Amino acid sequence: MTGGEGTLAGEATGARAPDRPAERVVGRLRRLRTPRALALGLLLPVTAALGWELAVAAGLAQGRLLPPPSRVLATFADLHARGDLWMHVGATLWRVAVGFGLGATAGLLLGALSGASRLARQTLDPTLQALRAIPSIAWVPLFILWLGIFEESKIALIAVGVFFPVYLGVCDAILSIDRKLIEVSRVFRLSRLETARRILVPAVLPETITSLRSGLGLGFMFVVAAEFMGASEGLGYLLIDGQQMGRPDQILAAIVAFALLGKACDTVLVAATRPLVAWQDVARDRL
Repeated sequence: MTGGEGTLAGEATGARAPDRPAERVVGRLRRLRTPRALALGLLLPVTAALGWELAVAAGLAQGRLLPPPSRVLATFADLHARGDLWMHVGATLWRVAVGFGLGATAGLLLGALSGASRLARQTLDPTLQALRAIPSIAWVPLFILWLGIFEESKIALIAVGVFFPVYLGVCDAILSIDRKLIEVSRVFRLSRLETARRILVPAVLPETITSLRSGLGLGFMFVVAAEFMGASEGLGYLLIDGQQMGRPDQILAAIVAFALLGKACDTVLVAATRPLVAWQDVARDRL
């Protein structure tokens, strides 16, 4: 391939010529914006928490069914002192990680197959779309019957929740590839392997990463239903235990832990996949 052809192929895939000084400046600006972005992100929840704390302290609200943040923090401290907090967090995180790995792998493979092959799409997609319409809770008795009430049924339920958004995202990303990009590969007489590496993979990566994030979010939603299935540890178990014991502070502590853990996992996923789409010149990097 000549230099001119390589340039055109790079432009077709959205790649940018390296601009090291500009990249260094952008990197410095991002580092400077991080504390400000963190402060803005915490502004709403911290303000709401302080407002409710003051309302309860002033006697404007009882705080019995919705405890103030001080009681929730005390519950966190108590769980940590007993060694229960990290046990429950670790159990939930392990279930989500295994379920996400299985569901995402199956979604990537079948989504790529359905997107690349009309025959596979016509064969698989109608059945998968019908299965996608089944409520998550409907799988619970079947998985218990098949796999018992132990870890296998919980992980299977999480994997089902992760699978469908990943499958749909990958399949739609492949079907949405601009035909002009394919024509460019033909003009430059790229092999199938080069076409996939230089054009197809970069074209589907952004939507694929978005579908993985959606699948991860659903994984945390499904783990709650999974841990309702006879679990003796996990944040979902904390929710049920708090309900049965009439402890709204424990329920809120579990909900906050879910929020923090889910956000942390999403941040890790975004950071891990950011280098894969570093070639993009999008508004996210400018605003």
